[in-house]
Amino acid sequence: MDQLSIREILFDSSEYKEALKLRYQVLRAPLGLEFSAEEMAKEPVCLHFAALQAGQVVGCLLLMPLDSSRVKMRQVAVSPTLQRAGVGKALVISAETAAQQRGFREIVLHARDTAVGFYDRLGYERVGELFLENTIPHLLMRKSLP
Repeated sequence: MDQLSIREILFDSSEYKEALKLRYQVLRAPLGLEFSAEEMAKEPVCLHFAALQAGQVVGCLLLMPLDSSRVKMRQVAVSPTLQRAGVGKALVISAETAAQQRGFREIVLHARDTAVGFYDRLGYERVGELFLENTIPHLLMRKSLP
């Protein structure tokens, strides 16, 4: 794998627009879904992270502040050709570090049932039972930050 860099990106930047396309391609198009106006209205307050390789966005995620101590990780997406190559793990670890540096003490997320094992391996705790979100099963997970 070529050099991978992870960094926070600005809302509405060219990298943000690339990340939005990737999120649509990986997370929404396969389900026949679009981003809702309500979801898009929350984008400016989120922290946006991108994994870049050869100048292209190959992975991304959002952290949405819930209150002064908690953030919600959302929309984790990795280019299909790079899935299972460590891009998602690098993104999550980088986002956790940034959240901790900003004083957040916990990250929560809704993991697709197919991604629960990924978050298990990164130290996230399962909470409750599976529920439907965007037509597919999800599980609430959380992780305390040191």
